[in-house]
Amino acid sequence: MIGTTLGDLRRHIESLANPSGEFRLICARTGDRPVPADGLAFDGRATARAAARSTEQYRAALRRYDPQLPVYDVIACQVTDEITPPDRAGADAEGGPGNGPERVADDATARSAIDYCHTVAGVVFEAIADSPHTALQDAIMDTYLESAEELDEPDDLCLRLLGSIAAELSARLDGPELVDVLCAAGERMPVPDLEDDDPVAAALAELESAGMLGSYEVSAPSVDIDASARRWHVDLEGYALAGDDRLVTLPVVVSLFRRASVRSIAVTSVDRGDEGRWTLTVTTNGSDDPTGLTSVPGRS
Repeated sequence: MIGTTLGDLRRHIESLANPSGEFRLICARTGDRPVPADGLAFDGRATARAAARSTEQYRAALRRYDPQLPVYDVIACQVTDEITPPDRAGADAEGGPGNGPERVADDATARSAIDYCHTVAGVVFEAIADSPHTALQDAIMDTYLESAEELDEPDDLCLRLLGSIAAELSARLDGPELVDVLCAAGERMPVPDLEDDDPVAAALAELESAGMLGSYEVSAPSVDIDASARRWHVDLEGYALAGDDRLVTLPVVVSLFRRASVRSIAVTSVDRGDEGRWTLTVTTNGSDDPTGLTSVPGRS
């Protein structure tokens, strides 16, 4: 099972990490921090090398289902105050080029759409593998592989993978089961170095940074009297996971469940406008049942 493999590798990588460590993993060519080691630190070169090997194995497991997932030259770099361009970063991990000191910029780099999609897919597969619904993994891959045959553009495979995950989760899990899986997936999502105080704005900013969203506007949240429920009005344009009559909400919902304070989510009042524009309402911790957790139909 892919989820079991991914979960075991992630747990091994996390067991090697130490928040006070001086080494991080990056791609020698791009400077990207590879999932699932994104944001983790390690004590020394030997430990970081072991984590680099497991990180490459994790990504290779996902690449079996989408060959477009970027191949990273994962290296260990020592964190310093000096920022070194990716092509000059010294490497001391196996396979890494260069002989200079290991360094990494302290600011996170933007992920590509392909890498972002597989980050979300990976944490969902892991959550499914740790749930009573492991048969879902095969159902998702059957749906994905069947639909992938229709695609002409290989770069669209990652989008189709998320769409297949959303469709099968919605069809096979009831409300509480779906919430449990998506909460568990959210807990596995990497946390940005500088996390926005507004969780909806932060989730949409990640999509925009990955090139999956053209633009967005988010209202200031309205807060109910009990100070628990919060509600946002959202405008989207150029969202890569929006179809003619349906919008996939899965990556936004998983990102929101990354916050410990978010216990339930409802995506409602969805309207489809002209030229790829969508409006919707996002409510967290509301009194109504969770809804719109994987995708929502749009009214035109």
